[in-house]
Amino acid sequence: MATCLGLYIEDNIIKYAKVSKDNDVVKVDSFGIKFYDKLNEALHQVIEETYSYKVPISINLSDEAYNYFHLFSLLNKKDIENVINTEFESLCYEKSLNKDAFETRFVLANDGTEKEKIKAIHVSANKADIAKKTQQLEGYKVSCISPVGMTIANLIDVGRKENAIIVNIENKTTVTTIIDEKITDVKIIDEGASQILNNISIKENSYSKAYEICKGSTIYTSEGKDLQYEENEYLDDIMPTLYNIVVEVRKHVENNLNKIDRVYLTGTASVINNIDIYFQEYLNDVKCEILKPYFIQNVRTKINVKDYIEVNSPISLALQGLGSGIKAMNFKKESLKDKLPDWLTADIGGGKILKSKDDTKKSKIKMPKKSFDFSLNGDFDNIDRILLRCAWGLISFIIIFSIFSSYLNSSMKAKQEEIDEAIIQVNKEISKLQSNTTILKNNTSRYVSMRQKLEELNTQISEKQKVKKAIPTLLNQIMSIIPKEAQITSIQNTTSRHIVINAQAEKYEQLGYFISKIKNDGILTNLISDSGQKQEGLVKVTIEGELP
Repeated sequence: MATCLGLYIEDNIIKYAKVSKDNDVVKVDSFGIKFYDKLNEALHQVIEETYSYKVPISINLSDEAYNYFHLFSLLNKKDIENVINTEFESLCYEKSLNKDAFETRFVLANDGTEKEKIKAIHVSANKADIAKKTQQLEGYKVSCISPVGMTIANLIDVGRKENAIIVNIENKTTVTTIIDEKITDVKIIDEGASQILNNISIKENSYSKAYEICKGSTIYTSEGKDLQYEENEYLDDIMPTLYNIVVEVRKHVENNLNKIDRVYLTGTASVINNIDIYFQEYLNDVKCEILKPYFIQNVRTKINVKDYIEVNSPISLALQGLGSGIKAMNFKKESLKDKLPDWLTADIGGGKILKSKDDTKKSKIKMPKKSFDFSLNGDFDNIDRILLRCAWGLISFIIIFSIFSSYLNSSMKAKQEEIDEAIIQVNKEISKLQSNTTILKNNTSRYVSMRQKLEELNTQISEKQKVKKAIPTLLNQIMSIIPKEAQITSIQNTTSRHIVINAQAEKYEQLGYFISKIKNDGILTNLISDSGQKQEGLVKVTIEGELP
């Protein structure tokens, strides 16, 4: 049975959960919340209380950043990595950051807008922060360091096949979007439970008491709010933060290209009573509920489910350490010690098997009378001396060979690292060149397209200006040539230069004169007219032509 201790560490608070897994059966062996002033002492207490001295430990990242890069899906794995590294390097350059100060990981997801593209969810964290976390747990078996925004999805039953959003209201709030059983987006909202707890702890002078007050607070629905609001004086410290969070979540739901079926709530603030009803009032078309780990319904326990919910974050981290979730999101670099089996790293008293005095007294084994001292001053015959000298020679050879091999391996490793570094630099320069070439081609294509559209627009504007000026001229010309006996009933500009004139007169000769005059004077080109119809004593004719 595999076991892992999940630790979710924030300012002033540690949440922990020791989780074991046997095939598909998951069990939470122990869990809890500890408030602290000195982090190192609190960590040692948690490990001691959970008996996790040799158990793998999975912890959360701090202050990680999420960026999204859009790539062509036809790129191979190596090209994808090069493009992502180049994009991140450009981003660091724009923000005046040192890219080498960050440890990065990425995972690919569907773009959602264009089929021929994919989206890289890129996560970066400060190397110094990661080293500090590892140092705080020095001497213990830290196996996994992951962003909780990615691990929290481990608590969802993927068999449900729904589009969901997980709102994890911890120190900050992470909004994790899951589409078609895959994480497609993680958004960080700076506001979270820390604002609520800090505001209450200022009044109560106790962070743990502030947490208990939150746990006992109830948000009332719109129907009962006016009647019960005055009963809890701390709602003024709770509601503004929750309102800002729910507004951001609603925007995220509305702007999502896919329909969201369900919103799960978890984290420190989820202990506030009726928080799911409060969110439901703002997200009418989406089902809102408190996130319960998928395996709880299969476990027989007397523990209140709400107690599990308080430690959802460390449970998700422990599941990550047990092989669930996205393995690429582990920021812990595997050291040589991690690769060795436990029996090689066990402490055996500096290589000596220690015995107590009692054990020595009880031992009935009799030592030989000969004293095998390596000074060769004992009572040895010639064969003994030869064998001992051979043994010493062999041991000396092994020691010298080991030292020489270590030196040679170290030199070869150093040279190999230099070669690898040179290869990496060359690949980076090639990647930059490829990226710049792609950008140049895209800009050239965009410029040509914009130029064509501009020329078409200029042509349309010029055509409209010509038509606009030609209409008054046409009307003046018609007024000067139309016979007094003829009448114009309508003039229409049906298309850009096409004119349709409806005229009538008592005699066809009058209209014939008018049509001939239009044609001979070149007022309209491509002139055509119908034979005319006589109605109610008037001859009516339709004349069509193009403006010159």
